[in-house]
Amino acid sequence: MFFCEKYGRNGEVGVSDRFTTGYLTVVVKADYAMGLDDFAIQLDKYNYRKAEFEYYKKFYYTIDTDMKYVYFSKNDESDMEFEDPGIFRVFLLDDRDRTVASALIEIIP
Repeated sequence: MFFCEKYGRNGEVGVSDRFTTGYLTVVVKADYAMGLDDFAIQLDKYNYRKAEFEYYKKFYYTIDTDMKYVYFSKNDESDMEFEDPGIFRVFLLDDRDRTVASALIEIIP
């Protein structure tokens, strides 16, 4: 799992783990079919006062079970928007809320 500014004709554009607030594209690549159809991308934001991650928001998606490569962006069913600056833990969760993939990202103003 990784992040980019957008997905263009030639693939991922602006791959990084640090972005300004706004819309981003989340990309998941696997060596095998992920076997998912209904799943979610969940964002947990780091709370500096409590020194722990807290639930922020969740986006729901549906894909074909044989997919090995998939990207999620603002043009999909749900907008993938990071509205607030901070450190986020991002999870790809199956339909039972089990972690399939995860990554960290920093959003700056």
